[in-house]
Order: sequence, then structure tokens, then C-alpha cells
Amino acid sequence: MRGAAMSDAHKPARAGEEGTDAAVAVTAPRVSTTERVLRVAVPLVMIVLAVLAWDLVVTVNQIPRYILPSPADVAGSLYNDWGTLFPALLVTLRITFTALILALIGGVAVAILLVQSKWIELALFPYAVILQVTPIIAIAPLLLIYTDTQTTLLTCAFLVAFFPILSNMVTGLKSVDHNLLNLFDLYGASRLQTLLHLKIPAAMPYFMSGLRIGGGLALIASVVAEFAAGAAGQGAGLAFRLLESQYRLNMPRLFAALVLLTATGVAIFGLTSLIAWLALHRWHESAVRREN
Repeated sequence: MRGAAMSDAHKPARAGEEGTDAAVAVTAPRVSTTERVLRVAVPLVMIVLAVLAWDLVVTVNQIPRYILPSPADVAGSLYNDWGTLFPALLVTLRITFTALILALIGGVAVAILLVQSKWIELALFPYAVILQVTPIIAIAPLLLIYTDTQTTLLTCAFLVAFFPILSNMVTGLKSVDHNLLNLFDLYGASRLQTLLHLKIPAAMPYFMSGLRIGGGLALIASVVAEFAAGAAGQGAGLAFRLLESQYRLNMPRLFAALVLLTATGVAIFGLTSLIAWLALHRWHESAVRREN
């Protein structure tokens, strides 16, 4: 009897808990969906407002298209000149992603090498700093003496993207909790085991930050290097199309190339942010969603 009474006493509480859980399960997706819609809608609305303001300024002031084209002129140039702009975009993308991949491989490898010994870090890290602070515009003409144009562009983009990845990775590998390092030493873990199972996982948030920074810098460096190298012809990227449009006062095409570069930069940032979220959202505080 007493057991039955206790069982019955717990039934309403369980029912209430189930009802609460059901309510949470119903309302949580609605909040999440609304928030996701707002995250997409608010930036889009702001972009639309900026484009409308741009069109209004051009229309009201009757600005000639060779000075400031309207959004409709830029859209028309994107459509009409797509056969010219798209191959140039592919060249810029190829240089950017190749340089970024090489920077990722080289940055991680050199970072692991630097943290193995303080003397190695003291010997090699200054060279990385020197390469980082030297302007690309000064390096590109020098590289053109020894290499071809494409190699020069790739090298410049690599050098710019390399240092943020290296610096962030070194910081991450050095930021491991000393208590965990002592624990690994206590259990007799080798240096390789400590690196693979502790240091590299702990450095992942720093690596992802370097990836986001390096992705944008690789695109910027590839364009700036093309300006400095004076690349031209069929194998030229969007930087050459920008210069060509400027010389011909073809402002709609110039703005169209700028729009493509901006969209490419936003896409690279979105892709690297997605990669970082996929790698960190299950365990790291920077990506875990909080209730408060």
C-alpha cells in the first residue's frame, strides 16, 4: 500500500516533468528558427537598404555612369561581362586557396617544430616575423626577377597567410594546461603522444582563428601581389580586370569586379567560420551555445 501510494505520488510529478520537457521541446525549435531567420534577414535588409541608398544618390544627383554607376549598371556589367570576369575570378581563387592550403600545412608544421625546443623557436621565429612585416609590394618585384608571375603571386599570398596561422598555432600549443601536461608525464606518455592527444586538440581553437584570418589575408595578398607584379593577359586575375576597367573608365565593370572580390571574401570567411564551428561546437566554449 505504502509503495503504491509513493508510486502514485510520483506520477503527477513525472507527468509534470514530461509536460515541461515537451513544452521545452516544442518551444526551443521555434526560438532557434526565429533566431536563425533574423541572423540572415537583418544583414540582408541592411545590404538592400545600402543598395537603395546608393541608387537614390546616383539618380537624384544624376551622376554619370563613368563616375559612379548605379546598382543596375553594375548588375548589367556582371551579366554582360561574365565571360571576362569569371575566368579572372577562377585565377584569383586558385591562387588564394593554393596559398591558403600551403600556409596551413607549413604553419602547422613549423609551429610544431618551434614548440619542441626553446632554442629552435629563438632561432627560427625571427625569420617568420621578418617575412610578415616586409611589405608585399616590396617583395613582388624582387621575386619577379627569379620566378615567373604565377609563382610570385602564389609566394606572396602564401607569405601573408602563413604568419597568422603560425602565430596562432604556436600560441595554442603553448597554452595547454600545465596540470594536464603533468598528468601525461605522470602516466609516462611520450612526447609524440602528448602532442597528438593533448597539445594539438587544445590548440584547435587557436588554429581555427588563424584559419579565418589567413583565409581573408590570402585573398587580399593575391590581389595586392597582382597589382604589384603587373600581371596581365589571359591568365590574369581580377586585379588586372580592375586596372583595365580603371584605364578604360569602365566603372560598371570595375564595380562588378569589386563586387565579385567582396563576395569571394565573404564566402571564404563564411566557409572558414563553418569549418571552425563544425570542429568546435560540441566541446569548446567559443562555439557552444549558452542558454543565458
